[in-house]
Amino acid sequence: MYQKNIKLSAEEEVREFVRAANRCDFDVDLGYNRVVVDAKSILGVFSLDLNQPLVVNYQKEDPEFERVLQQYVMS
Repeated sequence: MYQKNIKLSAEEEVREFVRAANRCDFDVDLGYNRVVVDAKSILGVFSLDLNQPLVVNYQKEDPEFERVLQQYVMS
């Protein structure tokens, strides 16, 4: 399993992230603290507190998905 900390702050960033997650043929989860949602669900992602740093968990390496993630990775 792979994990990255990201920050999504604008509506268009959320939409791009969800589109990238939907192109994956494996599970992608997004959350913070104890709240975890399916990253392929736009309603699920918008239900999170986007002011918080988010944790993405995904099953396999995928260069295209990781390229999108790289835009939102927190240092």
